[in-house]
Amino acid sequence: MVLKIVAIILCYMLGSVSFSVLLAKLLKGIDIRQHGSGNAGATNTLRVLGKGPAILVLALDVLKGIAAVWIGKWLGGDSEWLPGLCGIAAIAGHNWPVYFRFRGGKGIATAIGVLATLCFLPALYAGIIAILSIVVTRYVSLGSLIFVILTPIFIMIMKFPWPIFWTSLIICVFAVWRHRTNISKLIAGKENKLGSGGKGKGGKRVV
Repeated sequence: MVLKIVAIILCYMLGSVSFSVLLAKLLKGIDIRQHGSGNAGATNTLRVLGKGPAILVLALDVLKGIAAVWIGKWLGGDSEWLPGLCGIAAIAGHNWPVYFRFRGGKGIATAIGVLATLCFLPALYAGIIAILSIVVTRYVSLGSLIFVILTPIFIMIMKFPWPIFWTSLIICVFAVWRHRTNISKLIAGKENKLGSGGKGKGGKRVV
């Protein structure tokens, strides 16, 4: 039991490493949470720092999710729940990082890593539809929401174990909550599209 608790805490600490914040500090000496959308994630990294740093942040954030699930597998023994709980802990760390005053990202890239490791095919099918929606609409937030909403549905259709379904559902709730402002903007038609540049804090456009 102690080892399982340690695994969850370890994964939260791993998730709390915000590569977006660190890279922005390293490359431009800025706090990325004060620029663009104010979000510490790959999409805002693209907006503020460009394609190269954004791809790096995306890959590292996905790897956090993959690593968390494997930590749960290695330390959890026969536990069906621990890999998912470790994944959720990593996403929680990304969203509310202890190292950065609990102001993080929205957890989608880390969720991709978690879900692709736990249930590759459902995540793949949901991901394909999500990517197509982003290509058509250029709304990353919409694609992200489609991904987290469809994955539990595909998990149920494909009859994966219940611990994986409940893990995916919790991840979905996290994502919807973190995207609540985006949802309001999507409904109002005011959401930033991919490549639009966005505006910094206080209404200033980031250059």
